[in-house]
Amino acid sequence: MNINVLGVGCVACRSMVSEVERLITRLKLDTRVEYVTDVEKIISYGVMSTPVLVIDEQVVMIGHRGAAKIEQALREKNAV
Repeated sequence: MNINVLGVGCVACRSMVSEVERLITRLKLDTRVEYVTDVEKIISYGVMSTPVLVIDEQVVMIGHRGAAKIEQALREKNAV
């Protein structure tokens, strides 16, 4: 599984990265998070706001909605 968080360095973006990293550790997932800050790459996903959670190259969440929603997205992608 490939997990990316797209963001420009704001508090919400950094918070999402931290939440995803904590969940990966807690759920014992064999993956890591890549924090993508390149604006051109972010735009290539077709999004206009950040943070964005991308799992296996599919946008699954726009905006930081907390750990429970991130965990739900991981479960829906059959990661857990």
